[in-house]
Amino acid sequence: MLKNRTGLFLGSFLLAVSQAAFWAVLPVQAAQRKDYLSAIEADQIRDAETENERITLFLTFAADRLKKFQYELDHPSPNHHAEILNSLLNAYVGCVDDAADRIQLGVDKQLNIRGGIELVIKRGQEFLQVLEKLSSSGPERDLYKDNLDDAIEGTRDAVHDAESARKEVAPPPERRR
Repeated sequence: MLKNRTGLFLGSFLLAVSQAAFWAVLPVQAAQRKDYLSAIEADQIRDAETENERITLFLTFAADRLKKFQYELDHPSPNHHAEILNSLLNAYVGCVDDAADRIQLGVDKQLNIRGGIELVIKRGQEFLQVLEKLSSSGPERDLYKDNLDDAIEGTRDAVHDAESARKEVAPPPERRR
């Protein structure tokens, strides 16, 4: 009888320890997952009052990631160079996608997002020039080619979506005399 209680107690204890270990590791894994926005950037997005401001912020963050990507190409890190390049391209695409999502949200809610639409078209075309140049003559293209192709496709989609939204958004009100 004592043997059964000891075995039952030991089994219960091991089950509790294994569950505690599982739940203790889970937050660590979540913390290791990298988000493409810093806490400060996320606060700026959250604090923006209009969709146009949010779109502008996302495009500013995208430009920052692209500039960092170019810097990393010119000044390679001795450690994890390929990971840094790919991470920056993924972060860039995330920012551009979020800007395009904000445009769609603005269209759906019938908000005045004409400024954001024009900015996505203008900046998107500038981004495309840089990305296409990297695609044709960038150094170490084999390290980041797949993510670069995704970045080009994502930017083209964002520009296309913005051009479509431009047609859907009502024109600005005209002042009558």
